[in-house]
Amino acid sequence: MKSNTLLVTLSLLIIACGGNSHAQTAKIGSVQIENAYTRATVPGQMAAGGFMKIENKGAADQLISASSPIAGEVQLHEMSMDGQVMKMRQVKDIPVPAGGAVELKPGSLHLMFMNIKAPLTAGEMVPVKLKFAKAGEVEVKMPVNAMGNPGAMKH
Repeated sequence: MKSNTLLVTLSLLIIACGGNSHAQTAKIGSVQIENAYTRATVPGQMAAGGFMKIENKGAADQLISASSPIAGEVQLHEMSMDGQVMKMRQVKDIPVPAGGAVELKPGSLHLMFMNIKAPLTAGEMVPVKLKFAKAGEVEVKMPVNAMGNPGAMKH
């Protein structure tokens, strides 16, 4: 139980940090991914968030899975408030409305990189494969942005 609480707390801290100064774009069919990014991690950190805007100029679709060689698993997650408690949970899919958009952002829907194989370093690019129910699969290269403020020390 303690390790789950620690993982959730650490994950919440990771996701609470914003910033997307070096965002990435990709497209498949009528779906376009914009402003994709993740954040740098510290040694021993086993999870990180992935963020982006998904625009859809066609029929309704769903993001149904994601994968990356940098993580043992990539889950689709949602954060919400239950009174004064912030909760995070895995979701089956993320709906992408017809002619609309969905944002994966800190404190909301996001990707969760689980069991990270090595620390993510600011400036590197992380390949992530997104799978949509209708549009199919697309790879986006997510830049890793620095933790905290832009003046933070880089290792």
